[in-house]
Amino acid sequence: MNDTDVSRQIQQMVRFIRQEAEEKAGEISVSAEEEFNIEKLQLVEAEKKKIRQEYERKEKQVDVRKKIEYSMQLNASRIKVLQAQDDLVNKMKEDAMKELLNISSNHHEYRNLLKELVVQGLLRLKEPAVLLRCRKEDHHNVESVLHSAKNEYASKADVPEPEILVDHSVYLPPSPSHDDKHGQICHGGVVLASRDGKIVFENTVDARLEVVFRKKLPEIRKLLVAA
Repeated sequence: MNDTDVSRQIQQMVRFIRQEAEEKAGEISVSAEEEFNIEKLQLVEAEKKKIRQEYERKEKQVDVRKKIEYSMQLNASRIKVLQAQDDLVNKMKEDAMKELLNISSNHHEYRNLLKELVVQGLLRLKEPAVLLRCRKEDHHNVESVLHSAKNEYASKADVPEPEILVDHSVYLPPSPSHDDKHGQICHGGVVLASRDGKIVFENTVDARLEVVFRKKLPEIRKLLVAA
């Protein structure tokens, strides 16, 4: 083999090596570009995910804030409605109390009411001897109905007439007065207690009205809501 043949073979080998190198370099370049694109896509997707998560977090915060604000407004509205209802109920109670004053001004009607209240108290206590308290201004009216009240109780309960001791040392608060608007008041009625004081039954007009209002309050509130 002469020098020319050797040189040609060497050139062929060089071209072959160069071609392989170029092909390998091309493969490496393509692979690197693919990896770069994949990594870039992953980074983009990761950033998109972070942005979505941040947006969702802020959206939830806004939603929670709106719900809290709505709940607060709703509660405030309910409180206003309940307050208005309470004010109206209290006004109704005050008006009823004023009407009750008319009862005590009618002596005949009020004496009958006192007798009924005493009988109710006796039936509730069922004691052979009781202590009775009333307003100082009702003292004479109470004394005037005691006999008939004891007789009616004895007839209804089928027991002997009880002993009723009217307390002359402690009286119930007086009726409302323009001179004393902040003191304790009582619109009438009686309080009965066993002699040992362990059992007490408050049967005043105020207590009876309070009982009626408590029983009727759900019905009153329904009517107010419907209105």
